[in-house]
Amino acid sequence: MTKKQKLYIGIVFDLMGMISYVFPVADVVWAPVSAYLVTKLYKGNVGKVGGVISFLEEAIPGLDFFPTFTLVWLYVYKWKKKE
Repeated sequence: MTKKQKLYIGIVFDLMGMISYVFPVADVVWAPVSAYLVTKLYKGNVGKVGGVISFLEEAIPGLDFFPTFTLVWLYVYKWKKKE
């Protein structure tokens, strides 16, 4: 999967996470699903930490406005120092 595809998929997943503003109970299902999806999109520690952050962001009411998938993408492809 290319980095551009990951960005587009991440944006779609971030928008799906905002559905809970309309259907608040959606977070019960989406929180673990989003955590799993982050770990599948990004391997290693980035995926694990991103998964935990995604789960917490979706599970805690009022934090749905954070675009977690997009922020993880930015970290991996723009902010992270090359090793």
